[in-house]
Amino acid sequence: MTTPDDKAEQTVPAQDRVLEINQHLPEIFGTQDANLKLIEKKLNVRVTTRDNQVRISGPPASVDAVGRLLLQLHTLMERGTQLANGDIKFAIRLVAEDPEVDIIGLFSERISVSPKIGYITPKTPGQRELIHAIRANDIALVVGPAGTGKTYLAVALAVEGFLNRQFQRIILARPAVEAGEKLGFLPGDISEKINPYLMPLYDALYDMVEFNKVQQMIREGYIEIAPLAYMRGRTLNDSFIILDEGQNATPEQMKMFLTRLGFRSKMVVTGDITQVDLPRGTLSGLIEAHRILQGIEGISIINFSEKDVVRHELVKKIVKAYDRKDSLWEEHKPGARPDDSGK
Repeated sequence: MTTPDDKAEQTVPAQDRVLEINQHLPEIFGTQDANLKLIEKKLNVRVTTRDNQVRISGPPASVDAVGRLLLQLHTLMERGTQLANGDIKFAIRLVAEDPEVDIIGLFSERISVSPKIGYITPKTPGQRELIHAIRANDIALVVGPAGTGKTYLAVALAVEGFLNRQFQRIILARPAVEAGEKLGFLPGDISEKINPYLMPLYDALYDMVEFNKVQQMIREGYIEIAPLAYMRGRTLNDSFIILDEGQNATPEQMKMFLTRLGFRSKMVVTGDITQVDLPRGTLSGLIEAHRILQGIEGISIINFSEKDVVRHELVKKIVKAYDRKDSLWEEHKPGARPDDSGK
């Protein structure tokens, strides 16, 4: 399957490669060969099948990349790794961006959360690095744009650690800062007032553990979800502690939070430093911590980019568009933004 955009490739001699794959082809190619069509579109090849043979035709580099992709997916499935259709689509996207990506290593790194969903696997090399870093260090700062799975993977590792009895509690905190809107007076008791700020943490938990089980764990104190301000004055032992939206903590709050770390505990701070909702002129505690904690043994700092976005593909394009806009604004400093003049 070729397109007019492929004319530039016609100067490269075409190459054929034949693979013997005797199982799992229907799963890899997807319903009505949807994944096969995606492979052909993303990697500029033509793939045909006959009996147990797969023939790949196209530019040599693309043929080699598709061959590695198919063999790695096949090997994973033969080893018993369960790959959802979404996992295969992500693998195709990754290979299109980096033909040398280690798909086997990526999908072999699994987080065991609950019978509800079984395992969670990283979707990008950056996510795999995050899992390694959190498991290997007592504190991890994870910085990156929306949709990179920062909070989701941190919560998954917390659930895994709790179920394996590495930790006695899961503590999830968030700064109660409005994201650019003025919500005004919120009715209800203190719990009802702060719950809107904490919903992303509840969403991640409910995606991994049955609703009734989460509610029971909260009632019994095994899971605590609270605003950042509630962490003051505490020492948190035997706990997996996550601060989400860390970019909205002030330097004083960040120092307070990081120094709550107790014995046999692990702490993760996640945030997007391009979406700070603090009052103008207030420094983000996550930006400061990212700068001053570099190189300290036991503290890992992980930086995600738009390449690690695992939501809808449009999210990745939106992140890149805003990055370009921010770069253009930086080039015009000092002075007002182009649209600040009202013209």
